[in-house]
Amino acid sequence: MGWQLSALRDERVVFTGVGFMTAGLIFFGMHTWLTLWRDETIVTPNRPKTQYITQQTEDSLELKTLDTLLGHYNPSIKETAAKIICDRAASDPVLLETLLRGITSQDYDERVKNLRALAIICSPRVLPLLNTWKSYSAIVRCLELSLDPEQEILDNDSWDDYPLRDISEKMCFVFLEQLVDHYGPLKLIHAKFVERWLSKQNWGFTAEDKERNFHNYMLYKDNKVRKLADAVCKTELGRAALVKCGLMSQESADDFAAEQADNQNLLDTSGDRYNLLLSINMGRTPRAQETSAEEQRIRHRNREAIVMNDGTRPIGRDDIIHRDSA
Repeated sequence: MGWQLSALRDERVVFTGVGFMTAGLIFFGMHTWLTLWRDETIVTPNRPKTQYITQQTEDSLELKTLDTLLGHYNPSIKETAAKIICDRAASDPVLLETLLRGITSQDYDERVKNLRALAIICSPRVLPLLNTWKSYSAIVRCLELSLDPEQEILDNDSWDDYPLRDISEKMCFVFLEQLVDHYGPLKLIHAKFVERWLSKQNWGFTAEDKERNFHNYMLYKDNKVRKLADAVCKTELGRAALVKCGLMSQESADDFAAEQADNQNLLDTSGDRYNLLLSINMGRTPRAQETSAEEQRIRHRNREAIVMNDGTRPIGRDDIIHRDSA
């Protein structure tokens, strides 16, 4: 302890300690000041603001500029340029008429090119513009030009020919299916779809073969051709066209119309029964109470019925056999 006390009394030791403390304070002070100065002098770039392309900006872009943007390396820019071009094409009736004229060209490559362009711009907003007689006529004409002269007879019930059809026919079916689903088949019938294309398929050589093969095609196939033909067949005008072209006999057309009427009546009866049961369950109508067990048994017996249908046709009234009340 003696030497420590003597060292503390030594002025050199004291001044040395004070010197180290001063140097440390100066070092940490300078380090803090330089750090603050560095942080203040750093220039941070401003974050880019999100900008949206307005309609005025789109309209100001020239076709040459859009063509350059389509070749841009950025996928987002390419997609935006493609959308602008498609929107312009969809809102231009002259261009739409040009495409419809192009799908009726005699040149196969020209038809496919115009069909692809029409498929690109076709959207729910453009679909009403295609709901015209001119559009239906052009699409049916394209189908007529795509007829295969070497098509096999459509008499194989277990083989579907649709996947092997030409791409031009498939694209036409896509357009027609959307139009018929939204607007019905009347304009398609007026465009002579049955006379100009459906009846020209290879259904056979004799009248009996044509009727039988067409009937089996409608019965066993499940493709877009069958769906369009079924939509046509559900209208009186369509059945008349099928009878005129020999794909359906008048007797078959009358039977089909009768089955449709029976099915509609059956659906209406089912709907009325559902509404009655719903009102009973909701407490709107007092439910009749059986007076005895024998009366309840007779009620259940009268409700029993047998349905004789193999599933190849819609259920009609003739297929339902009720039990005798005795």
